[in-house]
Amino acid sequence: MTDKTQITAATVNKRGMKVLSLLLTLACAMVFAAASGVSSASGGGNHDKLAEGSPAPDFTLPSDDGRMVKLSDYKGKQPVVLYFYPKDETPGCTKQACSFRDNFKAFKDAGIEVLGVSVDTVDAHKAFKRNQKLNFTLLADDKKEVSKQYGVLSERGYSSRVTFVIDKQGVVRKIYTNVDPVANATETLEFAKTL
Repeated sequence: MTDKTQITAATVNKRGMKVLSLLLTLACAMVFAAASGVSSASGGGNHDKLAEGSPAPDFTLPSDDGRMVKLSDYKGKQPVVLYFYPKDETPGCTKQACSFRDNFKAFKDAGIEVLGVSVDTVDAHKAFKRNQKLNFTLLADDKKEVSKQYGVLSERGYSSRVTFVIDKQGVVRKIYTNVDPVANATETLEFAKTL
């Protein structure tokens, strides 16, 4: 091997080590971001999610019947079960909505408001409500702003299945993240009755 060949090989090895070092640094950063739940595509990672005991962010959204519903209108009057779900007319979402429908009288008798939120349109909500004979309000977050505000917008652009129980003072008292679509209505009803 000549001196020129040795110098070229040494230069390539140095450059290769720099590239390898840069790739390892980038890979470590990606692993850390994934472990932390940070995702720019989701519109917010875990750091944007609300905590129990924090004030519920106010919002105004159109309902399935065309009214504009403002969360703060319930403040000082009654607790609210605010449940986010991915999509109208899908199996899990239908089970969850029908469970709230079947338990709605108990919510009403206890003075608890139920609001369902997804990124579907008002027209989609109207059809879903009619098809499933739902007896509570569905809110259309088709601009995805409230789902982002509550930290529940998934990477795929749908609301994640998360339920918030908000007390009369507008404070988040309970957050259900691993939601069983069938049991969610009864578990939130029992908790909200204690407020």
